[in-house]
Amino acid sequence: MESEALLTVQDLRICAGKTELVHGISFEVRAGENLGLVGASGCGKSLTTLALLGLLPEGLRQSAGNLRFAGQSLAGLSERAWRGVRGGRIGLVFQDPSAALNPVLRVGFQVEEVLAAHGIDGGRERVRALFEEVQLARADDLLDRFPHELSGGQRQRVMIAIALAGEPELLLADEPTTALDVTVQAAILELVAKIRRERGLAMLWISHDLGVIARVCDRVAVLDAGELVEQGSVEQILQRPQSAAAQRLLAALPRAARVQATSDPQQLPGKAENPQTGAKPVLQVEALTVRYPAERDWLGRVRSWNAAVDQVSLEVPSGGTLALVGESGSGKSSLGRAVLRLVPAAGAIRLHPSHGASIDLMAVQGAALRAARRRLGVVFQDPARSLNPRLRIGTSVCEPLRIHKVCPRGEMRERAEAMLVQVGLDAEMVDRFPGELSGGQKQRVAIARALALQPDLVICDEAVSALDVAVQAQVLQLLKDLQSATGTSYLFITHDLAVVEDFADQVAVMYQGQIVERGPVASVFHDPQHPYTKRLLAASPRLPALS
Repeated sequence: MESEALLTVQDLRICAGKTELVHGISFEVRAGENLGLVGASGCGKSLTTLALLGLLPEGLRQSAGNLRFAGQSLAGLSERAWRGVRGGRIGLVFQDPSAALNPVLRVGFQVEEVLAAHGIDGGRERVRALFEEVQLARADDLLDRFPHELSGGQRQRVMIAIALAGEPELLLADEPTTALDVTVQAAILELVAKIRRERGLAMLWISHDLGVIARVCDRVAVLDAGELVEQGSVEQILQRPQSAAAQRLLAALPRAARVQATSDPQQLPGKAENPQTGAKPVLQVEALTVRYPAERDWLGRVRSWNAAVDQVSLEVPSGGTLALVGESGSGKSSLGRAVLRLVPAAGAIRLHPSHGASIDLMAVQGAALRAARRRLGVVFQDPARSLNPRLRIGTSVCEPLRIHKVCPRGEMRERAEAMLVQVGLDAEMVDRFPGELSGGQKQRVAIARALALQPDLVICDEAVSALDVAVQAQVLQLLKDLQSATGTSYLFITHDLAVVEDFADQVAVMYQGQIVERGPVASVFHDPQHPYTKRLLAASPRLPALS
């Protein structure tokens, strides 16, 4: 027997001025059910979520629609009435706990605030119980820590504790695992499923990741350009999609995420191995070690060190892609920063550019180091942070040209326009600011800047992990096309194994600061030898085999 609808959304319309952004969406969430709301960036998922909580940003309004929760209309509620619903009967887990948590308040106190706001007794003891429910180890120790002292997975668990503190009947989860590595993501998904069963919660899971949706949801509703274009069971939507939007989302997934692992290594997706077989690697790293202070005495002197990277050796093929994979804290980004000479390190790092003599990156200093950096590019995970919000796009793209004085000032605009066109953007965007661009457009700008000096090696540090699958597919294809056209090599740092199978030639698996397994992608992923590699592969979300 179907349970009664807990949440009912009928003909929801959201406008910005006279422009309608959400066009008559209707769906239901029954008690104890988990509905997945999926779609590409800009389709209206998050706006719909905010409307359900009465939190639409200034300038936006609900122009029509009937929203009902547990038989009660949500229209016209006073702010006081909303407080009883928002964070109480309806909980919310945000995508980025770093932005959602107050950085100057201890995490235990932030949960206590929610309890007090909803008149729930228990104080610190209740917070400790919530921390234990969300499986935060050493709960007593964590209560008095600040958000920056916790890992990404721990911060997300705190966010879940906050969402549960008001004893909700419905949990809204807005991309809660997008930025997490696969092992942490798997643990969070398992935790949420356990809490949902034990509490009998209904959930509305907002995501662009169909692998996650397949793992946690009962039904799926697909949004496209502000319209609900399809809904049905998980199996129906993922295996027999009727709408063009659902078909595009499936097609945009890395091929490895669409099917379960095959026993035939010849059928595994992935690029051909190093296209310049026999050529000298563009980058050679030998016995690299990066250490950070772990403990200081009262005078600030270092008493002990942690090795983020411990005696690592690897090579990036010339004209090819080496993927460096591992969970958060494994040392991937520290290795990338060491190659760029952004952190102190020991060992050997040698760059072999396509033209000119080899460069010992650990030996060069001053002007020689600056010249060597012309051969290196970098694309970071979050372009919103790596692009200066006060600089126009053309200025940001040409920044490397100005620093290295390789382009006359009068030709800068023309060069900027050409670089934007190269990455699939309109030349007129040179005069825009980052805030006027979408996430995918901003990442293309970051790629244009990284390629401005025609480097031999580009370090991509989680460059697509924050993008939805459709935009991710576009950016990856762009990187492939640019590699084919320019011969640029990539050190591709990521936690997304499905992307690795579709994009890289070679893979190196990093665990606790060391490389534990390496080789051609198809070989490593078909026949992993190290237990950690097997764990990563098991944790990676995949869709069931399609009929």
